[in-house]
Amino acid sequence: MLGETWQFLWWFIGNDLLYSARLNEMEKVEFQVELMINASKGSLFSRLTTPSGLSEWFADDVNIKKDVFTFFWEGADEQARLLTQKRDEFVRFRWIEHEEEGLSTSFEIRIMIEPLTGDTLVLVTDFADADEVDEAKLLWEKQLGDLKRVLGG
Repeated sequence: MLGETWQFLWWFIGNDLLYSARLNEMEKVEFQVELMINASKGSLFSRLTTPSGLSEWFADDVNIKKDVFTFFWEGADEQARLLTQKRDEFVRFRWIEHEEEGLSTSFEIRIMIEPLTGDTLVLVTDFADADEVDEAKLLWEKQLGDLKRVLGG
């Protein structure tokens, strides 16, 4: 977009976790969290797109009605619309609350194979308010850690 100023920030945490953030003029921040997970693309994809798979690591329980996923956590629930997916590659959601507020932000979970090493990586791209990015990264780090444990990787 014309007139937008972008600044990229990168953090390397540990051996296999990468954080990055992109700031724009509106103070919404796109950030990424990447984690190496020793699992096949197929087993990862089922954990990203099915209620049983998502309830193993992302939420306590998950229901799907058409393209709307309802996630339950300790008495609270949130809904997200499935925007798009490509088998064994990625899934992209938009929180219904953001949709109702007219925001076009989404979160994406992408499965990638590192070309040099052949390692499987999970890359999360999400958005948060500038003052909530650190907290959002910590949450994704915990969630991806849970996913890694579930898969034994």
